[in-house]
Amino acid sequence: MFAVPWWVYLVISGIIFSAYMTIRTARNEREIDNSYLEQEGQVYIERMNSEKQGRKENVKKHQAM
Repeated sequence: MFAVPWWVYLVISGIIFSAYMTIRTARNEREIDNSYLEQEGQVYIERMNSEKQGRKENVKKHQAM
């Protein structure tokens, strides 16, 4: 253990810390991306529902004539 210079331990610690931060950042970015996609999906669903409702109303108007 004492045969290895102290800076080697420092480099190894830096590599481990860098790997930890990379994994943590990737996880956070994935969560942000998922929340954005959920919001966009909700907007799409609302748009589709309003289009569906508009078509139903349009059909009812044409049937009443």
